[in-house]
Amino acid sequence: MAEIVYGFGSSHGPLLSTAPEKWDLRAQADMENPAHPFRGEFYNYEELKELRKDENLGAQNQLSVREGRHARNQKHMDALAEKVAEVDPDIIVVVGDDQHEWFQDDIQPTFTVFHGDEVINTALDQEKVKTMQPGLAISMRANHPDVDHAYPVPSALSRAIIEQAIEDEFDIATSSEHPTNEKGLIGVGHAVGFIYRRILHDKPVPVVPILLNTFFPPNQPTPRRCYKFGQSIGRAIQGWNGDKKVAICASGGISHFVIDEDFDNRMLKAMIERDEDAIFNEPNAMFRSGTSETKNWITVAGILSQTSLEMDLLDYVPCYRTEAGTGNAMAFATWT
Repeated sequence: MAEIVYGFGSSHGPLLSTAPEKWDLRAQADMENPAHPFRGEFYNYEELKELRKDENLGAQNQLSVREGRHARNQKHMDALAEKVAEVDPDIIVVVGDDQHEWFQDDIQPTFTVFHGDEVINTALDQEKVKTMQPGLAISMRANHPDVDHAYPVPSALSRAIIEQAIEDEFDIATSSEHPTNEKGLIGVGHAVGFIYRRILHDKPVPVVPILLNTFFPPNQPTPRRCYKFGQSIGRAIQGWNGDKKVAICASGGISHFVIDEDFDNRMLKAMIERDEDAIFNEPNAMFRSGTSETKNWITVAGILSQTSLEMDLLDYVPCYRTEAGTGNAMAFATWT
């Protein structure tokens, strides 16, 4: 039988791949955004700055602070890379989100399990880079290799996860082929690409991509639904007759593009303590924009809830880029 031997979580935000002195490349976009989601409401930049003025967030946006936090981020991603190499799993199940990469407005599944024979992280599209907003091209370069890389998918495990989900009454989408556009095949999205590039260093470890629609209304799953879906995935892995060591990965999160340290600490504490009530009772309106990627972590917490592995938060690093509190809070964790 398959055995879940390890779990890990890593943020994958653009600031992880951006030098600290360039973190404010996205600040102008923050200032122009008319509707920043924060604690269930929406604010323009000036309203957000006024709302949070007593937090003195400008002090956390100094270059010296940025440099220290950037160093912490790199340290923990390096540590995760070393630990995954040490564990040497046969398979990694990656739970991430799709942000109009494979799925567009014509179809946006709540949950998708990929069961093709391989996924491809396509080479960096230089023409697309030229059209991107300031700051985003840096992270795109970090997520894509110089040439296409193909990675195997253990389709038998993917199908076991699909079959268990149906048994557990989850109406999920399945995919066995990459979508295409006028340029050809569309590569696997950033949630998987980042893990392959930064944590696995392109080692072709077989991966099962599981994609959530955390970003786009109206069919985003609730925290409870994500956790329960995770438990279904966990049952499928543990019941699968493949004699493999399986690691589980949460890719993305935590709060962004408005940092909310109270929310982050509340959710991380709930996952560490396996406090299902705290997770289930968190209002769905709190999970908007990039903060919605916290649901990737909640799904992984559900997968690992039925194992003896315990969550250890390696670090929580709020990376501010403006005095209004915009930026990306990073988190890094293991389940061992």
